[in-house]
Amino acid sequence: MSTRAYLTLEDVVAHYRGQVSEETLRNRRAMRIGPSFIEIGKAVLYPVSELDRWDKSNLVVCRPSRSLSLAEHAPAG
Repeated sequence: MSTRAYLTLEDVVAHYRGQVSEETLRNRRAMRIGPSFIEIGKAVLYPVSELDRWDKSNLVVCRPSRSLSLAEHAPAG
């Protein structure tokens, strides 16, 4: 199964499971923020590589939790 290099607006909404709307993507395109895109005539295409880059730019990095020893949680007895 080959992966597609470009996604349509509808495909991008489906890719993000509806958590980003078409309207949000349109607004972000107008403001030149968000994922990079290609316009060919009236067609708007999003390179999958740019969506991956955008995902990484929005990545929230958490600090590692402190390591707990098993002795701290062992039942008393």
